[in-house]
Amino acid sequence: MKKLNLIYGIVFIFLISFSITSCSSDDDNDNSNSTFQETVENNTQTGTWRITKFIDSGIDETSDFSGYNFTFNGAGALNANNGTNSFDGTWTISSDGSDLDDLDLNIVFNLRNDFDDLTDDWDFISQTSTKIELIDIGGGGEPDDLLTFERN
Repeated sequence: MKKLNLIYGIVFIFLISFSITSCSSDDDNDNSNSTFQETVENNTQTGTWRITKFIDSGIDETSDFSGYNFTFNGAGALNANNGTNSFDGTWTISSDGSDLDDLDLNIVFNLRNDFDDLTDDWDFISQTSTKIELIDIGGGGEPDDLLTFERN
């Protein structure tokens, strides 16, 4: 009986030791997510951008933003200017999870014109220093909205 208790004790200690050393931290994902978010924020704040694609509910409305340059300022201010008209909004990048796919570009224009259509929490499709491709997944059978910014 003592031998059996000793074996059970050794197995128990082994299992506890194994479970403690095999646990991993979610910090790795958070660091990757944070680094990606910082990279996106830095890229977005560099230079001016233009919309090269805007598909709203299946309709190509890219031309509504022709000639506008968008400036994403560090304080969260967003400006669209075509030399004649200037519209102000806000932008943030937020995360609703621990994966890179969970980052959103949140754009808000409190206007009653074409710029109001840009107000949304856009999911990233891809992002480079010169191009940002975004999507808003349509619900209830609605088509997805697509938005692409390219650096000037």
